[in-house]
Amino acid sequence: MALTSSSSQQKGVVITVPVLVLAVSVAAIFLFFLLSSLSTCTCPPSAVPSAAVSSYHGGSDGERISATKEDIEWVRDQIYSNGLHMQNNVLRKGINPRTREQQLQDLRQYKGISHYEAPEADNHTALPCPGELLVEQHHSNYGEPWAGGRDVFEFLAEASKLTPDSRVLEIGCGTLRVGLHFIRYLSPEHFHCLERDELSLMAALRYELPSQGLLHKRPMIARGEDMEFSKFGSDVAYDLIYASAVFLHMPDKLVWVGLERLVNKLKPYDGRIFVSHNIKFCSRLGGEECTKRLTSLGLEYIGKQTHDSLLFNHYEIWFAFRRFKA
Repeated sequence: MALTSSSSQQKGVVITVPVLVLAVSVAAIFLFFLLSSLSTCTCPPSAVPSAAVSSYHGGSDGERISATKEDIEWVRDQIYSNGLHMQNNVLRKGINPRTREQQLQDLRQYKGISHYEAPEADNHTALPCPGELLVEQHHSNYGEPWAGGRDVFEFLAEASKLTPDSRVLEIGCGTLRVGLHFIRYLSPEHFHCLERDELSLMAALRYELPSQGLLHKRPMIARGEDMEFSKFGSDVAYDLIYASAVFLHMPDKLVWVGLERLVNKLKPYDGRIFVSHNIKFCSRLGGEECTKRLTSLGLEYIGKQTHDSLLFNHYEIWFAFRRFKA
């Protein structure tokens, strides 16, 4: 019995050891290939940290809106690695450059490569748009590059700590050089604007909003002047009210009328009013008198800030105010 038991145990050991060695070897080989595959993995976009994605696009409270340093470096690297240099905009294969005047002439003469002739000429365009708007002549009406609108949006949105649920009023939005970015970022119906110029309103409503796919955002853009804001309702509370180069062209008296009407529409404490370029309507009164008048309205001057452009050598000056009591 003893011999039989010992023999069985020895036989068992002889069978088990090779199996264990083989199993360990297979596991080691599998682990080696697994680690190798992970080290050379090309991660899908979903693996990118959410903070890196949202830092540019914005979205929820606390997320960055303007481009990060990493974003800028990435673009520069793409330009450098592709060997790109600015070239003259001349006629070349596949590209036929036109000035806006030439585009307008071609549009009026030829209407495009393929177009409907009478009697069906007017039956196929949902929002027929004037040629002057189609060639974007209104992009040249403001004395600065159209791209500067993004700079203004980034500064104001971040300085005011806006979220998509915030409510914004622009005094004199023109053809939406700045407003387009707010409309795209904000929730539907959360962007309001008072504009007096009919041509600018036509460009905003008949070209910019449809061409940018923003009709569903339903911004409230009202024609009006003399700082009359009754069309926007009495119960609205704005997180941001801003005037970009508008108060420069208005009598001081009218500016103060507007501030008096707007102060109760600004959220207390956290809401902001931003005015660009200068506040001569205030400084012309003198420092103490201006402070007294602001205080009587429930407003407090916070200070002056500057903001650099992302794309051209330019900066803007902004003056900030807040409502210091409910």
